[in-house]
Amino acid sequence: MVMIIVMIVNWQIFISTFLMIFLAELGDKTQLAIFAFASKEKSSLSVFLGASFALVLTSLTAVLLGGVLGKVMPERVMKVAAGLIFIGFGLWSIMEAVKG
Repeated sequence: MVMIIVMIVNWQIFISTFLMIFLAELGDKTQLAIFAFASKEKSSLSVFLGASFALVLTSLTAVLLGGVLGKVMPERVMKVAAGLIFIGFGLWSIMEAVKG
């Protein structure tokens, strides 16, 4: 089974994806939330497993949607949409911070 995965995986894409996501996630809001949970909960393993499962599930969702949308929507449109979503989340975060 492991040998099949080793032969199927495009290692250049795997490594570049890993590095991009790893570096992008350092110090982001999700990591800080996990840090906060781990600092107040007694079971660090439970926090780790919950956070890991959540990140795997969101990554799976993104890969599946990206695969489908990539077949019907130009890459440029997806990049613009992703940028607008990021801007929207940023504005929402700023409004929440100003309110409270």
